[in-house]
Amino acid sequence: MNQAMPNDPTLIGTVQDVKGATVTVELRNETVTGLSFVNGEGYRIGQVGSFVRIPMGFVDLYGVVSQVGAGAAPVREAESYPYGNRWLQVQLVGEGTGRGRFERGVSQHPTIDDNVHIVTEADLRAIYGPGEPDDFVSVGHLASAESIPALIDINKLVTRHSAIVGTTGTGKSTTVAGLLTSLSDSLRYPSARIIILDIHGEYGKALADRAKVFRVSANSEKGEVPLQIPFWALNFEELLTIAIGKFNDSQSGAVADCIVALKKESLLNQPREGASAETITVDSPVPFCLHKMWLDLHKREHHTLIPTPGARADDVEPAYVLGDNGQPVQLGDAMSSVASAVSHCQNNGAG
Repeated sequence: MNQAMPNDPTLIGTVQDVKGATVTVELRNETVTGLSFVNGEGYRIGQVGSFVRIPMGFVDLYGVVSQVGAGAAPVREAESYPYGNRWLQVQLVGEGTGRGRFERGVSQHPTIDDNVHIVTEADLRAIYGPGEPDDFVSVGHLASAESIPALIDINKLVTRHSAIVGTTGTGKSTTVAGLLTSLSDSLRYPSARIIILDIHGEYGKALADRAKVFRVSANSEKGEVPLQIPFWALNFEELLTIAIGKFNDSQSGAVADCIVALKKESLLNQPREGASAETITVDSPVPFCLHKMWLDLHKREHHTLIPTPGARADDVEPAYVLGDNGQPVQLGDAMSSVASAVSHCQNNGAG
């Protein structure tokens, strides 16, 4: 059992029940009032969400107060102690090693009558203090100790899924703006690149000194840049809706085949890392010529296709209008949007 000096201002009670990581603490008579002073600083006793410390030799166990009052009392003691504020329920969350570093999880558990102490600023620094300063950014200060910055490990932040949640007015946007300001510091992180999908326009003003704002209806007087998305970056459904309109399944399939063929042709002319003709799909973000797509579809839609003599039945060619020299009068020009001249038109099912 750990012993503490009777006049130790950090001592608030003793362990009376242990169930896994849940510890029940009985407060001392001197601390029932809920306030203690250590080195001139006032600390609330039994505040839900506050930390407590349980010394275990060379290791300090740390826990968070989860319940206060009669509900936290052991069942067998509920009638013996009618004053419910004498009890705390604590959830163990980690331990401080001899090197002064805090680690999540516990390797040992307290026993009955072990002393329980309030957590002072020095203890909080051990819990919240960073390892390597370059790996942490500040998002504010602890509510219980304003001299201690609240730090976030950016390596874990940017390599994992993260969420900042809270009710309206609690400072979610301010917290995000603080994070972005820290991460976009060109002196600390010169290689940082951040893209923000700011649907409500909350962060453009906060990051005006370091961000470029793209907007559909850009205001050049505010330094905004027009948002332009290349058509080939759209997926097939989006491109079809914007460029052509509604088609049935058969017609959509013909357009999709045309786009895939054009994207494969584009890759042959200009190979791109990570894309190949074998893996490309209609949704692959590969540039292609929209003018040529129009001309190819126009030929398919309006030209009468005639079999090529001596060729297979499915080898056909457009029935162009021929001149006196036997050559097509007008083959069509994709970039000028000039259609081919054909002898007559027949709908072949592309549109």
